[in-house]
Amino acid sequence: MFSDTQINHFRNLKTPFYFYDMGLLDKTLEEVKKHGLSKGYHVHFAVKANFNYKILEKMLDAGLGIDCVSGGEIERAVEAGFQPNQIAFAGVGKSDEEIQIGLNHGIFSFNCESLQELEVLNELASQTGKVANVAVRLNPNVSANTHKYITTGLHENKFGIHPGRFSELFNLLPKLDSIQLTGIHFHIGSQVVDLQSYRQLCEKVNEFQNIFEENGFQLRHINLGGGLGINYNSPDEESIPDFETFFGVFEENLEVRPGQEIHFELGRSIVGQCGSVISKVLYIKEGVSTHFAVIDAGMTELIRPALYQAQHKIDVLTSDKSPLVYDVVGPICESSDTFRRGISLPEVQRGDLVAIRSAGAYGEVMASVYNLRDRAKAYYSDELAEKVITN
Repeated sequence: MFSDTQINHFRNLKTPFYFYDMGLLDKTLEEVKKHGLSKGYHVHFAVKANFNYKILEKMLDAGLGIDCVSGGEIERAVEAGFQPNQIAFAGVGKSDEEIQIGLNHGIFSFNCESLQELEVLNELASQTGKVANVAVRLNPNVSANTHKYITTGLHENKFGIHPGRFSELFNLLPKLDSIQLTGIHFHIGSQVVDLQSYRQLCEKVNEFQNIFEENGFQLRHINLGGGLGINYNSPDEESIPDFETFFGVFEENLEVRPGQEIHFELGRSIVGQCGSVISKVLYIKEGVSTHFAVIDAGMTELIRPALYQAQHKIDVLTSDKSPLVYDVVGPICESSDTFRRGISLPEVQRGDLVAIRSAGAYGEVMASVYNLRDRAKAYYSDELAEKVITN
């Protein structure tokens, strides 16, 4: 993935830092356009995956909308140039202030997750003389077959309205004069690699849409969320997810009404593989039964391994020696600050560079200054290419 020219540039940059392959991002977006947008689907990029301005510029240029889960993300999207009618706002715990931000901007849709949220939104919209467009998020009880921390579509999860509350929902909606129901919303989880989960979701969506129509509610749009996973083990072999098959599942199984819009909220699958954390080896430490490679990146730059035992591929960029087995660990004063245990890598020494792959999603956005560390900078392949031409 990395050229010799890029690696030579990396040697001159302060580590750790985020590196984005913008060419790969362009190719990924072309696949989204080819298999999604070309079929009339609306794709919103999930800002929670990556809020980097240069990344958002790519999404805007590609014709994607935005999926937000906070007022700050709405503001970031508007600052990046997205129109309010491209912005969907989800989240189980929207504050009054965040709702007001959405109302002030006149966003495309509030994806509401509880009956009380609908009442609060109606009250706030009424106070400002506005009518809010709403898609109610429903809990389909469909397993995403992923890590329990990123499953969102089961009855035990905090997200969405349970079907057992439908009768209350249908009685409540006509009483809310400052709300316009425009659609229904779903999201079953993240890092979904079993597409059978999406087939099951389609069955639930078809069932729920019939129930809404039987109760007098016609839906202008269906928002199916996102969650499509990426290949963390072999990022070079599968650098772009199979969007053709993903969108094809919905094309085959979803019962779409004439004129109805179909929306998706994709994040990780678009940006995950284009980003890496570049880090430097600080020390080699021999333990009782393992070698520790202590690097200068930590859970402050990529928290996924510490948060839910995620495994990212690690490439050594500056060594081709015979392999040794290492625990690759960071400098943070937490035992959980470990990227991989028992991994075979070319023998490394102090100063060698490594790349922690597939960090374009939930890397930079989840960074922290724990231990009062400096925030890592971001660099981009197209900018490094320009430096080569200039020099």
